[in-house]
Amino acid sequence: MAEPTFPSRPSVGRLILVPSIITLAITIFRLVGELEHWSPRLFNTSVGGGGALVGISWLPIILGPYFAARLLEAGERPKPIGRSIGLAVLGLAVAIVVTLLPVMLQMRLAFEPRLLYGWTAFVFGALVTLAAWPALFKVLLAYAYAARVPVAVIMFFAFQGNWGTHYDAPPPDLPPTMSLVPKYIWLGFVPQLTLWVAFTLMVGMFFGTLAVFVMRLARMVPEAAGPASKAN
Repeated sequence: MAEPTFPSRPSVGRLILVPSIITLAITIFRLVGELEHWSPRLFNTSVGGGGALVGISWLPIILGPYFAARLLEAGERPKPIGRSIGLAVLGLAVAIVVTLLPVMLQMRLAFEPRLLYGWTAFVFGALVTLAAWPALFKVLLAYAYAARVPVAVIMFFAFQGNWGTHYDAPPPDLPPTMSLVPKYIWLGFVPQLTLWVAFTLMVGMFFGTLAVFVMRLARMVPEAAGPASKAN
């Protein structure tokens, strides 16, 4: 039997090009919506901007399976799929548990140690998922930086101009005497390129490997039904 042939795998740059452009468009749209004070249900200007319907943090839920499908088309597969999903789940669990550990232990961390601890927890969790599917990890890593570098740039100007968006909304424990540059480094530059990149990796790896598992199950059902129908 001839070996199946697959199209050559597209470069990482080609894989992430269109998703990165769409992500940038959503980022700009959100910025405009917050500056123009459009509906709070769509554009949340509070610290973190959580819950806003317009945003990019939910995109890895879609793009993880998208990138996984493109890699499958090129013959790139995670092996074994059960181990891959397990590592993806483990990475998320590690990040969540480690991040919440100080809360569970009723520990109060100062501003800088709290941020450093959170960044480290997320980065460590993301690294756990690397072995789940290195090819998908590489694509998601490139996409994550393409998505988050523009946000980091926007945040600098938002802090500088006090735009009143979620991009420059300070947390309640921000030291009042902190100047622009250190504030931007602590709240904009570093977290965008560590925590949020790690978040993108963990979510994308989980939903990407889960999508492969579902696709394999869907393929197994007709194969199992075929011999059964012949036997009848």
